Amino acid sequence: MKPGTRIALTLCVFVACCSVPAVAVENNWPQFRGTASRGVSSNEGLPAKWSATENVAWKTDLPGRGWSSPIVWGDRVFVTSVINSGTSEEPKKGLYFGGDRPDLPGSVHQWVVFCLDLMSGEVLWQRQVHEGKPQTAIHLKSSYASETPTTDGERVYAYFGNVGVFCFDFEGELLWEKRLEPHKTRNGWGTASSPVLHDNRLYLVNDNDEDSFLLALDSETGDEVWRTARAEKSNWATPFIWKNAHRVEIVTPGTGQVRSYSLSGELLWHFKGMSSITIAMPFEHNGLLYVSSGYVGDRKSRPIYAIKPGAEGDITLAEDEVSNDSIAWCQKMAGPYNPSTLIYEDRLYVLYDFGFIACFNPASGEPVFEKQRIPQGRAFTTSPWGYGGMVFCLNEDGVTYVMNSADELEILHRNTLAEDDMAMSTPAIAGDRLLIRTSARVYCIRNGVGVSSASN
Repeated sequence: MKPGTRIALTLCVFVACCSVPAVAVENNWPQFRGTASRGVSSNEGLPAKWSATENVAWKTDLPGRGWSSPIVWGDRVFVTSVINSGTSEEPKKGLYFGGDRPDLPGSVHQWVVFCLDLMSGEVLWQRQVHEGKPQTAIHLKSSYASETPTTDGERVYAYFGNVGVFCFDFEGELLWEKRLEPHKTRNGWGTASSPVLHDNRLYLVNDNDEDSFLLALDSETGDEVWRTARAEKSNWATPFIWKNAHRVEIVTPGTGQVRSYSLSGELLWHFKGMSSITIAMPFEHNGLLYVSSGYVGDRKSRPIYAIKPGAEGDITLAEDEVSNDSIAWCQKMAGPYNPSTLIYEDRLYVLYDFGFIACFNPASGEPVFEKQRIPQGRAFTTSPWGYGGMVFCLNEDGVTYVMNSADELEILHRNTLAEDDMAMSTPAIAGDRLLIRTSARVYCIRNGVGVSSASN
């Protein structure tokens, strides 16, 4: 080979290699379950093992109680909490029945938004948005800060059910607020549905026992754009913005009906057949929309649905049907209660509150493996997540079970946090960092680091 030919060939190979697109690193986690609402990351170098001290870049104690998930944009972490100036009854891990607390607290509470530095865990700013005695009750295990904030990279939007929405810039300046009238919820359990953003609109669902609605706000000003009444009682599911080949729509799970609306609030399609309590967030995968509900007390209806795009009107399944023109498939007794389902590496994982997991084919609904017990799993409330060929399930004791993403259940690791770390908040993923929020603190988990504390 002539020298010139060799040089030219080497240059061609170099250019070809440089032109291969690199896998995009997602450094932002702007809402509950991330950008696509799926709880999945393709980032490399994320941790598989940790403890309260191992692979802990930092941990920051936060006052009060809040089950909102952390969100991340750039070097900022945002999270909410409500601080009781009196004494709060401690939530009980694993408790499902007997947690009703209908009497209102008599002490003054402070509703607070925190901004932390992603690199150090330092609290950059905190802003109190409301102070007073709560006007509604919550379940013993719940909090007055259960809604996850969201951000568009310029502003952060913190929604506290039965109080209002508060918009800040990244330096902590309050840009606008929208106060909302408090409403009673089922058994006084409180609120939890998080807001979502799309094209300068902030959407939120408030399903309660008095006056349920879907609300669209102008994200720059907080002005109400439209409000659609909903014939629903209390639900806790976060809506999903479904961008499909036909249109963009707002999907709202509900106990009475699952409904989808246009971006101007008109009803597009709906169906009946959920369980009597609806919590899980919908999401999309390979063109299908996945919706689930699975209250543990229901004996006949705990479904998972896979919905085709383009539906119109009433698409309810007949009693003996598991599919129709608009519903690709339905597993009528497979749905989880608190956690949302997870699709990772083309497997649909279902995490059940009492420590079981099952796996299905997301295209057909056929089982990959049947429901199996997670050893010593106990109670699970947070939604599972996936990265690095692994599935992660965090229980209320602060123990994360790391599983191989495969057609058979295989536990790889069991990662345990501190004894005072009750966990009911779904984690966030940014870059090579995992952020876990517990009842006591926020952890930043990262490979190859020790532990530092930024307790406040």
